[in-house]
Amino acid sequence: MPTFVRALYKVVYDAVYHFVEDDGFAMASHVALSTLLAVFPFLIFGTALASFLGASQFSSTAVHLIFDTWPEAIAKPLADQVVQVLTIPRGGLLTISVLAAAYFASNGVEALRVSLNRAYRVVDMRPWYFNRLASLGYVLIAVLIFAILSILLVAVPLALNYTRQWLPRLADILAIVFSWRIYGTIFLLLAGLLILHLWLAAGRRRLLDVIPGVVLTLIFWSIGAVLFAYYLSTFANYTATYAGLASVMIVLIFLYMLAVIFIMGAEINAALMKFKVRRLLFGKMAASPQTDSPQTGSQEADKPPSEADAAAKLHR
Repeated sequence: MPTFVRALYKVVYDAVYHFVEDDGFAMASHVALSTLLAVFPFLIFGTALASFLGASQFSSTAVHLIFDTWPEAIAKPLADQVVQVLTIPRGGLLTISVLAAAYFASNGVEALRVSLNRAYRVVDMRPWYFNRLASLGYVLIAVLIFAILSILLVAVPLALNYTRQWLPRLADILAIVFSWRIYGTIFLLLAGLLILHLWLAAGRRRLLDVIPGVVLTLIFWSIGAVLFAYYLSTFANYTATYAGLASVMIVLIFLYMLAVIFIMGAEINAALMKFKVRRLLFGKMAASPQTDSPQTGSQEADKPPSEADAAAKLHR
C-alpha cells in the first residue's frame, strides 16, 4: 500500500473512530437544535441593534446571507417565518426580550464550542462566564458585520450611479461583482469557519492546521445540500408523516447533516495534527543513537518506547 494512501487511511480512521466514540452524532443533534433555536433570537437582537445603528436593511441582508446557500425547499418556509417575526415592532434595544434574545443566540455558539472541544480532544479550562461572554461577543460581531453589509447595500447603488456618470466601463464590472451575492456568502462562511476553528475551541491551532477541515466542510456542505434537495424533490414526503411539523423537521434534519459534517471537519483536523505529531515523534526516535546505559544495568531501559506506548502518551 502506498505511503500516502496508508497515511490517509490512518487519518480518516482515527477521525471517524473518535467521532463515534465521543458521541459525535449526539453532539450533532445538540448543535442542530441549538442552531435552530438561536436563529430567531439572533435575528431579533440583530434587527434591534441594527435599527439603533441606522442599518434598516439588516433583516433582509441577514435573511439572504443565511438562507441563500440553502436549498429553496428548506430555506423558503423558515425564511418566510423569519420575515414575519422581524416585522413585529420592538420596544427598543435594551428591553428584557431583546437581551434574552442575545443570550439565547449565544447558546448556539456554546453548542459549537462544546462540539469543537470534543473534536479537537481538548479540555476547556476557561471559566464558564468567560466562555459565555465570548459567545455573546461572537454574536455581537456577527450582528455588526451584517449591519455593515446592510449599510453597504444602500451605499453601493449610490456609488454605482456615480461611477456610471464618470467611469462607465468600471461601473459594468462593479455591477457584476456586487450582483454575485452567493460569493459574498461563501466568503463569510469561510471566514466564519476559520474563526470558529482557530479561536472558539480551547487550545491553540495554526491556520494551516484548520484549513483542511474547513475546506472539506465547505465541499461536503455543498454536496450534502444538493443531495438533500434532490432527496426532498424525488423521494421524501414529510408532509404525510409530520403534517404541519414537516417544515420544522426538514430544517432540523438538514441542520443535523450540516452539524455532522462540521464536527467531522474538526475531527479530520485533529487526526491530521495527531498524525503529524506521531510521525515527528517516531522520526526523532529512529534518528536517535541507541547506546547502552551502564548505570541502569538493563537493556530494556535503553530501548525506545513502542508505538503503542508512545501513542498512549498522546491525547486521544
